[in-house]
Amino acid sequence: MGTETATFGGGCFWCTEAAMKELDGITSVISGYAGGSTENPTYEAVCSGTTGHAEVVQVEYDPDEISYDELLEVFFATHDPTQLNRQGPDVGTQYRSIVLYHDEKQRERAAAYIEALDEEYADDVVTELDPLERFWRAESHHQDYFEKNPNDAYCRMHAQPKVEKVRERFQSKLQQV
Repeated sequence: MGTETATFGGGCFWCTEAAMKELDGITSVISGYAGGSTENPTYEAVCSGTTGHAEVVQVEYDPDEISYDELLEVFFATHDPTQLNRQGPDVGTQYRSIVLYHDEKQRERAAAYIEALDEEYADDVVTELDPLERFWRAESHHQDYFEKNPNDAYCRMHAQPKVEKVRERFQSKLQQV
């Protein structure tokens, strides 16, 4: 059947990328920007809050090994979907919770997941659900950031706990090394 693609934004893309890369059935995870209006956005422009983009990851996966619903489960388990325009210390619209769907089936699955999740939280789930119009790959130094910088203070405080959560909660779906 081949691979499929999913796009998620749940705060800093370094953290989301690191968590998703743990999963079996993932063929690639690319950090980037989506959901905005500026052509060829840069990290600095996105961080200014003027482009409308969110930091996102584009996940290529084998649906015979991991389902879109399982990706949604991991995505929502590794960030707080009730925080508007922030995750932890990262504040701004670029850190919003967003699912960018690639087709109608993804839209339906994500909408159903968000609706069910809304009942589990005391606060409203604020995750945006929008069609992916364009994905812009982030600069090369943002790719595989956690892997390349495991001792970085930000990574130790924010990415590492998300990776550990995935390892603990989703053991049956982990990459076999």
